[in-house]
Amino acid sequence: MSETRPVVLVTGAARRVGATIARVLHGAGYDLAIHHRQSGVEAAALQADLELSRPGSTLVLQAELAHFDRLPEMIAQVIGRFGRLDALVNNASAFTPTPVGTATPAMWDALFASNARAPFFLSQAAAPHLKAAGGAIVNLVDIYAERPLKEHTIYCMAKAALAMMTLSLARELGPEVRVNGVAPGAVLWPEAGKAYADQQTLIANTALQRSGSPDDVAEAVRWLLIDARYTTGQIIRVDGGRVLAI
Repeated sequence: MSETRPVVLVTGAARRVGATIARVLHGAGYDLAIHHRQSGVEAAALQADLELSRPGSTLVLQAELAHFDRLPEMIAQVIGRFGRLDALVNNASAFTPTPVGTATPAMWDALFASNARAPFFLSQAAAPHLKAAGGAIVNLVDIYAERPLKEHTIYCMAKAALAMMTLSLARELGPEVRVNGVAPGAVLWPEAGKAYADQQTLIANTALQRSGSPDDVAEAVRWLLIDARYTTGQIIRVDGGRVLAI
């Protein structure tokens, strides 16, 4: 049981930016629920590494976020293990192209499930526990929630829904729960979807003229959860000024 340490659930925490967020928050003193969908090996390796520094401080949760019943179940598992929930980081995301003329309802459902539907229903299930703890939610949005990406209309729509959810929940869950978002720019290139053959051009058009790192995103999440005590309903762009040139 985590009697004194705060507890955070991070979705999509086994790999990439999610794993960096998980490590940073664990290092900041959080006990950690590590959600993954198919990355069981990576999740187990992350857990083993973190347990070396603080035994009994992690929990691995496997769930397909498109399955509604798994969402409140995950929150219940976290409470059952740690006895509290102080923070929720909605990081898990699907990213695939949906050119107009080829998009299908299945594509719509998959993109909205991970980028909008699951974050909302996880937040809803977590809300009573977060209120009791005076906790916070951070959603991983995207600069494409406000600037469209060619051939990714449904993804952009789903992230725009997540951005509005961030603002709406900040109002609805306040004053007990703060809700904010982080909108990364060029941090990690997608493993699927847009090829980004124009990487150098994209970076050159960014105000800082360099790509960021997962640590930049994780530090923004950490700040919003821990230090930003009078900040809610905000979406912080961690994009090196890229949105200025889109």
